[in-house]
Amino acid sequence: MKTRLRPAQSRSFSFGNAGLWLIAGLHTLAALSLVFVLGWISPAKAAEDLSCGGKNILADLKKEDPKGFAEIEKDTAKLKNGESIFWKIEKPGIAPSYLLGTIHLSDPRVINLPTEAAQDFKTAQAVIVESDEIADKNAASMKLLARPDLSMFTDSTTINDFLNPAQKALLEKQLAERGIPLAAVIKMKPWVLSTFVALPTCELARKGAGADFLDEKLTKDAIAAGKKVVGLETLTEQLEAMASVSMKTHVSGLIGVLKDPQRTKDLMETMIELYASGKPAMIGPLSEYVGKLDADSADMAEFEKKMITVRNHHMADRAEATLNKGNAFMAVGALHLPGDEGLVSLLQQRGFTVTPVTVAVN
Repeated sequence: MKTRLRPAQSRSFSFGNAGLWLIAGLHTLAALSLVFVLGWISPAKAAEDLSCGGKNILADLKKEDPKGFAEIEKDTAKLKNGESIFWKIEKPGIAPSYLLGTIHLSDPRVINLPTEAAQDFKTAQAVIVESDEIADKNAASMKLLARPDLSMFTDSTTINDFLNPAQKALLEKQLAERGIPLAAVIKMKPWVLSTFVALPTCELARKGAGADFLDEKLTKDAIAAGKKVVGLETLTEQLEAMASVSMKTHVSGLIGVLKDPQRTKDLMETMIELYASGKPAMIGPLSEYVGKLDADSADMAEFEKKMITVRNHHMADRAEATLNKGNAFMAVGALHLPGDEGLVSLLQQRGFTVTPVTVAVN
């Protein structure tokens, strides 16, 4: 199926429903959702589609809607601090530190440190990550399952209470393609189910085989090397942030992903290629363009504020003490970096000089 590209309308840095939950899956919650899903997924079933079936839509978009493509490029260019995934952090009197934007997938194109960053990671005394708890999946699972209310309905409610028969059938079909019976996850909240069906089967297959994404690998390598590892958030805090988003937004996001599975695959592939080519800042404007027809601006604004902007401030606050000691290496999701309230700007406001470093990703 070919992704249908639509003319852009009003532009803002919001995500659209399909883009919203893809970003949740690959930028924020991949580690958390996979803690839940790996107990149910069938690796043989997932492995049937190791290509993921997605296509980079940028070439078609540029051809079919050059005006819309130009607006995406314009929005990307206007996004503050969107020109790099790797940044040098300096302050007089201390050794420099570094900030790397990552993507939380095990895709071979995005799991290795850029060559320019590898030596800085090796010599760093401290490594800062979103959550150091991802290094031990068993321990992480126990902590997350201790708060079932954050990811599951603990009363008589099920996901069926929010879906019409056609939507339920779509959910059941797309879960089955990932080896997950609906009955096994019927009590899961919409954001968990959205992440399950947004992540492609090949990604689930890699995770089922034990593959790490870059943040996991860096955390484990740092622990093995005896470096100080600083987690900026607990996994429970990340779940609490997602749970604070309204149920209306959660359900809207799930329905948006279910509507067009091929669009979701294509958007995922495009996001990966944008990151691998060093252009992650285009992900936001692109996903907003693709999801424009089914986006609710209030839903998107709520998600962006609670899952990105508020967390950016927490990350900057909690990283500051370690960065003030110098010689640290910080790795967080790439979409936390750009924007007026992105980490680069927030660290600059705290007196650090933060400058981009040109890198080639794989």
